[in-house]
Amino acid sequence: MNQQDVLNLASANQEKAHQVLASSDIANIWEQNGCRVSLIGSLRMGLLASHRDIDLHVYSAGITEESSFAIVAQIAKLPEVTEIKCINGLHTEEHCIAWHIFYNYEGEIWQFDVIHIEDATEYDGYFERMADRIIEVMTPTQKETILRLKFNTPPDKDYHGVEYYEAVIADSVDNMTDFEKWVIEHRTKPSSYWVP
Repeated sequence: MNQQDVLNLASANQEKAHQVLASSDIANIWEQNGCRVSLIGSLRMGLLASHRDIDLHVYSAGITEESSFAIVAQIAKLPEVTEIKCINGLHTEEHCIAWHIFYNYEGEIWQFDVIHIEDATEYDGYFERMADRIIEVMTPTQKETILRLKFNTPPDKDYHGVEYYEAVIADSVDNMTDFEKWVIEHRTKPSSYWVP
């Protein structure tokens, strides 16, 4: 794919992702239950490539397992929802419950990664600021490089979005061979949430 093909395909996939988000009612259900909803991740940054995933952070005060499960029970009633997974991190420094909601849209399964976070804790707004900062500093060439690397990643490889962003923006990686080497080396270091 040439540069324009990469940008066109990413744009089409992002447009469909926004259609899925709007038609699913998932964000609305959180809002109707008093939560503040933020789109984060690759879709917010215009960096969604071929993965069918949508990242949301939702915030409320006094989260309990019971309150979060009650909201997700409403989402589970949507006929398009095929599977839901939960990771309880309320008792960690992240003060959250992570929900992975699988949604059938026109025969394609989309994954909603919804993190329910306690208001006014350390990560309230953190990933929104990260995304906005990446948008601010990323050049058009870096954006195309990130998208091209994502499209060229073999389906059996599990790389994190932020690894693409840091490798390209911070360390000028521009090809898959160097990116794979960068990931191997980077994963030997202590993990951290990178912000440019």
